[in-house]
Amino acid sequence: MEQNITQLGSGAVEASRAMGATSGQIIRSVLLVDAKPALIGSITITTVSFISYSAMSGLVGGGGIGDLAIRYGYYRYETETMIVACILMVLLVSIVQYGGTRIARMTDKRVSA
Repeated sequence: MEQNITQLGSGAVEASRAMGATSGQIIRSVLLVDAKPALIGSITITTVSFISYSAMSGLVGGGGIGDLAIRYGYYRYETETMIVACILMVLLVSIVQYGGTRIARMTDKRVSA
């Protein structure tokens, strides 16, 4: 969050201060509004990372769809189960990525949706 807010220019903050906005108003009405698309993009990337980490944790017995793919697909030679689990993981990541990118574009006032 901090990285996304520090990437913003200081012009809007200076203009808000010149108009007499308080610190809370600057944060709510200027910084968070301008950083909203970048924050949504960061949340999307973090969610995709969590999905991949949870799939990898299945390798060491953490459960989840990665555990299903390893235990039933790889160890028991059920190739169909492993392929279905991998396809489900790819679909889940694709849906999260597409949805996050779409929401970020809709909230970005610089780019037309």
